[in-house]
Amino acid sequence: MNLAILQARMTSSRLPGKVMAPVLGEPMIGRQLERLRRSKRIDMLVVATSVDASDDPLAAYIERLGLPVYRGPLDDVLERFRGAAALLPGAAAVVRLTADCPLADPGLIDQVIEHHHAVGADYTSNTLGTRTYPHGLDAEVIRTQVLIEAAELAADPYEREHVTPYIYRRPQTYKLAGVARHDSWAALRWTVDLPEDLVFVREVYAKLYPFDPAFTSEAVVALPVNSAKVPA
Repeated sequence: MNLAILQARMTSSRLPGKVMAPVLGEPMIGRQLERLRRSKRIDMLVVATSVDASDDPLAAYIERLGLPVYRGPLDDVLERFRGAAALLPGAAAVVRLTADCPLADPGLIDQVIEHHHAVGADYTSNTLGTRTYPHGLDAEVIRTQVLIEAAELAADPYEREHVTPYIYRRPQTYKLAGVARHDSWAALRWTVDLPEDLVFVREVYAKLYPFDPAFTSEAVVALPVNSAKVPA
């Protein structure tokens, strides 16, 4: 079984409250969850937020959607993931996703999951080494026991905040695997960190969603507005 954990909080330093910002009439995180639910390889989807009072509205919204919510430390996100992973004890793998990616591609996530199991990796992502996917389509898959081990051993605050560096920084200890595109889309920026990123995402949804709620990454690339570029 594969457990997907979507980490989310309201206290983003650059764009506070972005996960609840409206995108075509729904909170941005709701739009992302709608896309994630189309995955064929995710067996359970959990939103992991913090116990901080600022995240109360977010947790209440997720519960209204009928999805499980795990609340843990605000800054120790690795510990938050360990707690969320306990909600599905039989999971062979944990899929790490972040709530600033409302254009998430469920087919790509499935591809990363499938490759992870096919090669027997401890950690698999589509960002390992040279990036070939847009910023905002990131997906990481971690063997559950390895995630628990990282939570027990990681001491670096950076590794605890960003969940997976303890693992991918140690290729001599863990088996790492990657998924890449033949033709790179690395220059495209689809993540939401800044106000202009949110404007771009809203434009994408306005142009594509009414005609095809399950629009593809290829459809985004083909838009006349094209994709936001990663700053030089």
